Amino acid sequence: MVHQKEIVLKNYRRGYHLITNVILENLPPLPDQGLLNIFVKHTSAGITLNENADPTVRTDFENFINKMIPEDDPVYIHTYEGSDDMPAHLKSSVIGASVTIPITNGRLNMGTWQGVYFCEFRNYGGQRKLVLTVYS
Repeated sequence: MVHQKEIVLKNYRRGYHLITNVILENLPPLPDQGLLNIFVKHTSAGITLNENADPTVRTDFENFINKMIPEDDPVYIHTYEGSDDMPAHLKSSVIGASVTIPITNGRLNMGTWQGVYFCEFRNYGGQRKLVLTVYS
């Protein structure tokens, strides 16, 4: 059986945002066993799993990826949408557009300190859409 739902996130500022509870609030009752796939429908945002307790980890993610993929690099040709656009596309490809989480005993089977991050790479990304698919 497959259950699928598209949700619209609120506008998030640029950065890494813990959205585990947003995901859980939008899921149906989960099966005993299965998989949840979370897919971001945008080429300048991403989704990943990581530390859910200390918010400085999200700041460090932002600082590191900005150092790794800087704005205003003269190598970029795709610049007509702003200095944050091409770096956002690159960051999206590096971080990824989807994650899959196992479902066990009707719950997401994540580690104690794991949470779902929505990664907004644009300064003004606007509303973003996620597709949540539960496979049982």
